[in-house]
Amino acid sequence: MRHVIALFVVSLLGACGGSETAADGEGASKRVVIQNKGSDTLVNVAQAWAENYREVNPNVAVAVTGGGSGTGISSLLNGTVDLANSSRKMKAKETKLAQDKGMQPVEHIVGHDALAVFLHKDNPIKEVTIAQLKDIYGEGGKTEKWSDLGVEVPGCPSDEIIRVSRQNNSGTYAYFKGAVLGKGAEFKLGSRDMHGSKDVVDLVEKTACAIGYSGLAYANDHVAMPCVKKDDGAACVAPAQDTANDGSYPIARPLFMYTAKAPEGAVKAYLEWILSDVGQCIILDKGYAPVRKLSCG
Repeated sequence: MRHVIALFVVSLLGACGGSETAADGEGASKRVVIQNKGSDTLVNVAQAWAENYREVNPNVAVAVTGGGSGTGISSLLNGTVDLANSSRKMKAKETKLAQDKGMQPVEHIVGHDALAVFLHKDNPIKEVTIAQLKDIYGEGGKTEKWSDLGVEVPGCPSDEIIRVSRQNNSGTYAYFKGAVLGKGAEFKLGSRDMHGSKDVVDLVEKTACAIGYSGLAYANDHVAMPCVKKDDGAACVAPAQDTANDGSYPIARPLFMYTAKAPEGAVKAYLEWILSDVGQCIILDKGYAPVRKLSCG
């Protein structure tokens, strides 16, 4: 009965947010619950880290939820999570808000990602430039039909480019906006804004007219990924773990975890494990690039 009660206490603590402890029986070690929330790009690898860490320290439970980078950072500023996952850097206004609350946020780079462009598998386009992507997605851009790019897409009789994007609380949305559309630019209205990265890829897979963008780890054999050129004269680079790691892919990005201050105790130990060879081999296995070159068995 004591064990049942202890598990119930852990569940309640997990729901309340923040790093908490619970006794697992009289005289036993305290169990720590680390709350981790944010980026949908990172949610799968964050869950894998949490599951594997149980074997490293059974007294530490990591509760992982998605919701987007903005949601994770807001939760960190509200004091309801210990770690915020983000696929973009904290904004200046978020940092100021944190400082106004007496926090000193610390940025931890935990991996790298190639932000892939996804097309239906029957789309004949093999390469795309940043300027073309901006003209497709950006406000004022004139590219509205696949014929504007000189192609005919099988299964797309309307010729319309169906733009699949992310909701504006997404770090992927924010990163794409800055890296592709440019400072001060806005997205065109009328895109199909999806809640998660997997949703983007699923819709593109089923929609011949569609184009979307998402983290490389969500790629599958049923969609196409063109290489991307920084400009007309540049080499066309395919999204891959290596090109994300070395920065040669034009829309590669770091992946972050944020803490409200310099990490301590269980959170510090967990972050150190994530950045260890074991933790970095897990992110490599999930389709992202680790923070450094390493050999994984």
